[in-house]
Amino acid sequence: MEIFWYLSIAIVLAVFFILDGYDFGTGIIHLFLAKEEKDKEVIAKSAGLFWDSNEVWLVAAGGMLFMAFPTFYASVFSGFYLPLIIVLWLIIFRAIGLEFRSQFKFQMWKDIWDASFGVSSLLLALFFGIALGNVVRGVNLGGVENGISEYEAHYFFLPLWDSSFSPLSKTPGVIDWFTIIIGLISVVTLAIHGANWIILKTNSSINAKLKRVIFNLNIVLAALTIFSLLIWQTVNPNCFDNFSEKPYLILFPIVYVTGLIGLFFIKKMKKDVHGFILSTLLIVGGITSSLASLFPVLLPSINTINEPLTIYNTATSEYGLSVALNWGIIGFVLLFVYMIIQKRLMGGKIDNMDYGH
Repeated sequence: MEIFWYLSIAIVLAVFFILDGYDFGTGIIHLFLAKEEKDKEVIAKSAGLFWDSNEVWLVAAGGMLFMAFPTFYASVFSGFYLPLIIVLWLIIFRAIGLEFRSQFKFQMWKDIWDASFGVSSLLLALFFGIALGNVVRGVNLGGVENGISEYEAHYFFLPLWDSSFSPLSKTPGVIDWFTIIIGLISVVTLAIHGANWIILKTNSSINAKLKRVIFNLNIVLAALTIFSLLIWQTVNPNCFDNFSEKPYLILFPIVYVTGLIGLFFIKKMKKDVHGFILSTLLIVGGITSSLASLFPVLLPSINTINEPLTIYNTATSEYGLSVALNWGIIGFVLLFVYMIIQKRLMGGKIDNMDYGH
């Protein structure tokens, strides 16, 4: 039952980063590349029509974590308190940036909320990547100092950064040079995904330029990916053990590499949807590869005093998991029906759809 809920939450998180990921990427493209008002308006619309429904998946993932793995939920939400508050504020400012920009015709008003939308999207992509970096790096569970736990074994607390700024520190912070690299990979990946979404859903004047941008960003992503794999072994020498012990898990990195290689041919693609599918493979492959490298661990411990948090030592009772199954099935059906109806109602190009007026 623990494995079922682990896979279910992983699917919901992957769907969130596919759907809201293109919103983040759209904001990044909007911030740096949208110069004309007509492009700014239609690109903002391509995110604005979908952002609220896409974030339902994040709420669902949080609820499922609380329901199935309450110990992990309590540990993470207390340990990552500072960055979670930052993420909450960024989500708020991204949303109001989209909702407020068209309320008045003053250019300064639009510029303020365009900046809110773009900067918040960029920082959200960065912080979600940094969060993944913290998970694969591990944390100081129990707050061990001098071989003694400061508090319960499954709790921790991280400052935003440690004075050493190193992932090899005994008391690392949320931000260090390793998590920053993972954060940059997230920013580049979601910028690619957002650019593909804009091409797919709009007729903006920068669509042809975006294909060149995607190609160039893909080169950066390939370099960052190779570099991150090399330094990951320094941070966690056992990071590839699962792939050698369970060779079938190599399927997930193959999904990522397929998307990465495929996007080098973005300029030759005739159908807009093909680029979007390939950037979706990047996200799915990246998330699943990271989770596969850790399984069954949810959060590694960087000390030898306290055990890592796993799907087994953080799960609720068997009875709780079985009761949750019935409600989970209903929730999944509602989520997917909601998503399918919305995507069908807003299929095709959205240039002439009304939003924010």
